[in-house]
Amino acid sequence: MLNIFRRYWQVGILSFVLSFIVNLLLVACISPINQSPAISPEVSKSSLDSLLIGAAASLQQVLQEITPLYQAKVTNQKIDYNFAASGTLQQQIEQGAPIDVFISAATKQIDALQQKNLLLAGTQRNLLTNQLVLVIPKQGIIALKDFRELVNPAINRIAIGEPRSVPAGQYATEVLKNLGILEQVKSKFVLGNNVKAVLAAVATGDADAGIVYLTDAKSSPQVAIAAYADPQLHSPIIYPIAILKATKFPAATQQYVNFLQSPPARKVFEKYGFGLAKS
Repeated sequence: MLNIFRRYWQVGILSFVLSFIVNLLLVACISPINQSPAISPEVSKSSLDSLLIGAAASLQQVLQEITPLYQAKVTNQKIDYNFAASGTLQQQIEQGAPIDVFISAATKQIDALQQKNLLLAGTQRNLLTNQLVLVIPKQGIIALKDFRELVNPAINRIAIGEPRSVPAGQYATEVLKNLGILEQVKSKFVLGNNVKAVLAAVATGDADAGIVYLTDAKSSPQVAIAAYADPQLHSPIIYPIAILKATKFPAATQQYVNFLQSPPARKVFEKYGFGLAKS
């Protein structure tokens, strides 16, 4: 009986050893297929960086053209945009939106965030300038040559941005007020929640005239520029840029901001009609 027990025990040990060797060989063969290669911390971080840029609606087309130029230089860097009225973006940032860089169409919104200590120190600077123009539908029947002609009874609807949140609307009311006609035309206002909405209202004929930036007017073949606003009639149109203190990628955001001031980016800005601001 004892010999029989010893024999079964030896067989059991042998089976266990053989099973262990077989499983080890299987793992060695399978692992290179299922196991991902090691990723260095630098590559991993770069590939996972996704910057969110909050930018004034008037910057949509130009930034979308600049982005591929930046990504050709800085690989593994994803850029997402949130285009809206500058006042809307300011409110979103104040409420905790994960925006890394803010480009406003006026200094008012940037200054408000600075006062609330939401900007990364030393990153605020002026990026661009623009001009304000009066536009009319290209196929419209009413020809205008001056802002003062907006008092004409034949002009029933004037599209402007909501002055409380859209800088273009703020500039528009300043022009009309300084010309002494604001109260006469106020009842004709059709308010847009961003400058692109104002442009669309004129382009589709939903408004007889509108006040937008030169860069927006140049982007639409459906509108004609009727007049340029005298810069002395409104506050300077400045597009400031700043990095948000809450960003998780300060180095990457600074690289993006620097690129917007580089010759390749400046060339595109100028093509769209933007001026280059002096910081």
